[in-house]
Amino acid sequence: MKSGFSKLTKKEKINWVINKLFVDDVEAKKLLEQYHLSNSDLQKIHDDFSENTLSNFLLPLGVAPNFLIDGKDFILPMVVEESSVVAAACNSAKFWYKRGGFKTRIIGTKKTGQVHFLFDGNKKEFFKFFDMIKEKLMFSCDDITANMKKRGGGIISLSILDKTKEIENYYKLNAEFETADSMGANFINSCLEQLSKTLEIEFNSEPRFNENNLEIIMSILSNYTPNCKVIAEVECEIGDLNDKDIADSNIFAKKFKTAVKIAEKDISRAVTHNKGIMNGIDSVVIATGNDFRAVEACAHSYASKDGQYKSLTHVEISKNKFKYWIELPISIGTVGGLTKLHPLVNWSLKLLGNPNAKDLMKIIAVSGLAQNFAAIKSLITTGIQKGHMKMHLSNILNLFDADDDERLKLIKFFNDKVVSHSLVKNKLNEIRNG
Repeated sequence: MKSGFSKLTKKEKINWVINKLFVDDVEAKKLLEQYHLSNSDLQKIHDDFSENTLSNFLLPLGVAPNFLIDGKDFILPMVVEESSVVAAACNSAKFWYKRGGFKTRIIGTKKTGQVHFLFDGNKKEFFKFFDMIKEKLMFSCDDITANMKKRGGGIISLSILDKTKEIENYYKLNAEFETADSMGANFINSCLEQLSKTLEIEFNSEPRFNENNLEIIMSILSNYTPNCKVIAEVECEIGDLNDKDIADSNIFAKKFKTAVKIAEKDISRAVTHNKGIMNGIDSVVIATGNDFRAVEACAHSYASKDGQYKSLTHVEISKNKFKYWIELPISIGTVGGLTKLHPLVNWSLKLLGNPNAKDLMKIIAVSGLAQNFAAIKSLITTGIQKGHMKMHLSNILNLFDADDDERLKLIKFFNDKVVSHSLVKNKLNEIRNG
């Protein structure tokens, strides 16, 4: 055990870790240090994003052009390490650009948080009491909500939910919020903590509850935001689906619909189906400095809202038209957090035209739909590995330290072949051995 580790300087932390766990590894310290930024001020900003920072962990920032969203052209910033994700987004964007692009609409922007508490008294009396103090509860947060109200946000509603059938004496104070262009986590949590204090004060001063107890368990926002939701969709005539990989548009449309139905009924397929959606979503979420873990958790919870985990995307074929869409709760922000602190986050938002939170919700939903369309299109036509492994070829070549000449020869060789690790290795050995 090392006490006081957090109080050490960055240099001292590095030395302690190296001396403790990398005694015989002369490259370990050098590896950490070679990822330090030469600009010390910029490095300090990155160090302060988290605790006990030793170095920077780099991920590629790529872009996907040719996205037509609600009649406007976009280039999407994408931070992701998985081969073919950006390529798939680009292919999907190009495909739908010629067919009218992506259409979006916001369903809602409400977020929620709860004060979880135990109460051992009369339910009816407590609900009467709550109705009596509701305005006081709202008023107690005025100092916290003042600036948010100026931006059109604040606390929308308060209600008490009876959860005693699930846990003895358990209730929750449910609060709905509008947070404008911020994700609003700190704002919501500050409001909830104040609400819990006021609730406790008012309860303790109420004579009718002298024989009862109210115990606050916790006050915390919820990352499940089903009322902060966006829809993105594409639509075209079935005959317009034809392209170099789609010889018969009618067969393609039917296979596509069946593939989505499988993801609606089979959890083993649904998880991979939705993971592919999140490839696109997370990439843009990370690039714009938002919390991809929150977005992930909410999306997967929403996929289970009907009691079974299933596809987040849906398809409809009607009157010779193909329609594909995603309905997704996405809680993000374009102000606060990393949006101003991280230079590349700021750059990514500028790339998107400095969108507000609603517009960014739309863009993120489109990135997920595009990714999913490209994945299913590959699966039911050429197969997923053809494109994926060609993108992965570069990583394999890096692993074997291939030079430029070897790269050109191997890229040409695998142009019409399926890439595999062993085949690349064998072919590279052939080249090197003459």
